[in-house]
Amino acid sequence: MHNLIESLGERKKLLLHSCCAPCSSACLEKLKEKMDITVFFYNPNMDSQMEYEKRASEQKRLCIEFSIPCKVTPFDKNDFLEVISGLESEREGGKRCFSCYELRLRKTAEYAKLNGYDYFATTLTLSPLKNAQKLNEIGFKLESELGVKYLPSDFKKEGGYLRSIELSKENGLYRQSYCGCEFSKIK
Repeated sequence: MHNLIESLGERKKLLLHSCCAPCSSACLEKLKEKMDITVFFYNPNMDSQMEYEKRASEQKRLCIEFSIPCKVTPFDKNDFLEVISGLESEREGGKRCFSCYELRLRKTAEYAKLNGYDYFATTLTLSPLKNAQKLNEIGFKLESELGVKYLPSDFKKEGGYLRSIELSKENGLYRQSYCGCEFSKIK
């Protein structure tokens, strides 16, 4: 990712999908000097409207702190329930999660294309519980399908995840203990 960004020359517009403020914190810190970022908060996988609003509020607060625009989409759990239908009993980190990744990345890529962004990416690769290889595979598939460039990443590397914990403490961010969906609470 670093080599790609350095090779771009001029600043590019990046639409960064975010699952939550804590995960976006270290990603924003790493990218804000190199790209013009807009955070895209789209997470229909949340188990409740209340959880969605709490995370969206924290995301907006952090974006204000970083002086970065933030687009929060309306909560619609039906999007998530449709794509994971039949996968409810899959293990955490498996096919259900991969379908959820694709849903969120697809919506991000579509928005990026419609609004003239050069790249799209996701903060999901920051979590040690998320499969960065699979996320990047999906991102490149969508790049090919939709014609908007994907910025590959594994934000957890080089201390990214630990930095997100530090930034969360510094900024008093709400840190949740599950991905957000009702199935991740079951384990």
